[in-house]
Amino acid sequence: MALCPVHYARVSDSVDSTLSQSEERHDPKAPAADELILLLECDQPRRGSSRHVLVEVNEVLIGRGEERHAERRNGRLSIRVADPRISRVHATLKRDGDAFIVVDAGSKNGLVVNGRGVARHLLRDGDIIECGRTFFLFRMGQRRPVGDALDATAEVTPTPNMLRTFHGPLAAQFRTLASVARSPLPVLILGATGTGKEGTARALHHLSGRNGGFVGINCGAMPESLVEAELFGSRRGAFTGAKDNRPGLIRSSNGGTLFLDEVGDLALQSQAALLRVLQEREVMAVGATRAEAVDLRVMAATHRDLEALACEARFRNDLLARLSGFIIRLPALRERMEDFGLLTAGLLAQHGTAETTISPEAMRLLLRYDWPLNIRELEHGLRAALALSPARIEPVGLPGSLREGDLNPRRFVSPEQAETIQTWTPEQLARRQQLCTLLSAHRGNISAVARELDKERIQIRRWIKQLAISSDEIESR
Repeated sequence: MALCPVHYARVSDSVDSTLSQSEERHDPKAPAADELILLLECDQPRRGSSRHVLVEVNEVLIGRGEERHAERRNGRLSIRVADPRISRVHATLKRDGDAFIVVDAGSKNGLVVNGRGVARHLLRDGDIIECGRTFFLFRMGQRRPVGDALDATAEVTPTPNMLRTFHGPLAAQFRTLASVARSPLPVLILGATGTGKEGTARALHHLSGRNGGFVGINCGAMPESLVEAELFGSRRGAFTGAKDNRPGLIRSSNGGTLFLDEVGDLALQSQAALLRVLQEREVMAVGATRAEAVDLRVMAATHRDLEALACEARFRNDLLARLSGFIIRLPALRERMEDFGLLTAGLLAQHGTAETTISPEAMRLLLRYDWPLNIRELEHGLRAALALSPARIEPVGLPGSLREGDLNPRRFVSPEQAETIQTWTPEQLARRQQLCTLLSAHRGNISAVARELDKERIQIRRWIKQLAISSDEIESR
């Protein structure tokens, strides 16, 4: 069987290059398959991520190499990472029926799964594997778009590209979106707050090739009395305070893209005026007597359910029809954790330096957090940490919400503990996470953990019992 090296390639504007891909491709009719995502190298976080589909793979070997590299041969996938804390043969994933078991292969620095040291572990969907200072994510039963490669690596560029993803359903949407980029078709982007709606719109504008600029309007932030003047422009003297002729945001986007953010917050009167612009492709400034033709591509975004608003007569059906040429739905960040490394690397390229690293302890906190405010919250969290320490992101630099609350317990406890954990407070969850981290760092040495926390050994043991930390979590590695 031919080797399949993972390599980096420049991400261009073509439809098929949202991810750089190796040449070998899998049968597009293949069923859903498990995947191993190399999320991030803590010492080189801007290198990006790679995805490896475990089709016809019986064993995965993770070890150290001179550079990041993957190859397939006779049912074995070998993944090499230039992480000095990874042993030459660090860990293996072995197929056991329909499942995979990860096994420590006698590594020097141990194998960690979901924040605790293990010798072997039956992998579940969403498990986080640490080898050295490199983090992997295991996903079960994932479906990929037609033509996707078995091994793919995403390159990080100085300008974030929001159309890169390892999330199968989202990748399929992005492929279709990219294919209509150069058409005048309006696009409606749906998603919760902070899921990257404006970034997606900007990326699509970049692909469109339009000569004009990208003009974004926050429909929910404009006073209702000034909406029409802001959108359509005004003539001098049209109303009190109109001292000059103003072109308005719509005419400013002539030849480019008009992005209507939070369009669901637009008042009904303004919706009617906007509908006329979209129908007639011309705009009349407030106080003017003649309309002017405009050439614009319209994109809109909202976190609201526009169909429900239309049923309640709070959003015009005809305007919704005009905006819904192509609809894309962006998932919450917690639903696309396979992209966490891509997004983190892109944000660090934008806000950090080439030397910025992430401590494993900080990375564990980032991966365990539930991200209620999605990508925007990730960006703010990273920027806060970088403001305190541009060279290295540490737990102390992260916002308190990331360090103390809103943890996703599913990522670091066994299923048997789930029912009990639902009753725990954020403080108990944070304490448990802290203990698991320290016990792993000190190889299960309770005395060392007690000294670090300035507590008695008996208190550490009491917490271990109260917080249902199992014996293999404190076992010396």
